[in-house]
Amino acid sequence: MTDPVLIKEQQDHVLLLRLNRPQKKNALSGDLTNAIVEAIEQASNDDAVRVIAITGEGDTFCAGADLSPSSNGKESASDTIDRVVKLVTGIRVTCEKPVICGINGLAIGAGLSLAMCCDMRIASDSATFHPGYARAGTSPDCGLTWTLPQAVGHEQAMRFLLEVEFINAAKAQRIGMVGEVVAADEFTGAFETYCHKIASIAPLAARQTKLQVTRVGLPEDLEQLVRDELRFTGKGLASKDGKEAVRAIFEKRQPNFTGS
Repeated sequence: MTDPVLIKEQQDHVLLLRLNRPQKKNALSGDLTNAIVEAIEQASNDDAVRVIAITGEGDTFCAGADLSPSSNGKESASDTIDRVVKLVTGIRVTCEKPVICGINGLAIGAGLSLAMCCDMRIASDSATFHPGYARAGTSPDCGLTWTLPQAVGHEQAMRFLLEVEFINAAKAQRIGMVGEVVAADEFTGAFETYCHKIASIAPLAARQTKLQVTRVGLPEDLEQLVRDELRFTGKGLASKDGKEAVRAIFEKRQPNFTGS
């Protein structure tokens, strides 16, 4: 039997979800994304769950989307888009319970987007962050064009997304991407302790607070925003510059962009 791609652990009123594809640096396959969506939906309707916690197994939080041919099988583009819409809207809007992300290592591309969808973030001091998208000649998806500026502001979001550099946990905290940084050897305990602290709040207070805070800056049509992001991401990857960017990554050289 194969290991589950998502490990679910109930700790009193905290549902702990661990991305469990360490051999793939916890990259988001279709199966893993579906498992997260289903777990969020179930927890949303479970009175025993007051807080949902998401972190990664191994030394990586999530290395982005798994783009290997086998990761999504014969799934249509429409199915992929619908799943991503459910992921973003499910975590941030449909689920009325706090969702807290524990960034235990690298967060890049769609993995970073997943972290930014969550309501609060705690990072290990060994964690690193990278936008990923512009390096591949395209633009962000999975809600990042909304969640990142909301957290760090317009200019810091533009700088991070277009400078295409790794940043460490200390800088991520300084610009507002994460709320707290914990020493790596204390991370797991500190993350779980914080999740239990939030779970001790009156459930009604937590739900009403998330409902009201989420409304601030919420796009008029979040679902359409996510769909538009994915359309632009696909357009970028399919462009000549996008293909050149990917070739340059594998050939370990600077890309030669032509604007087409």
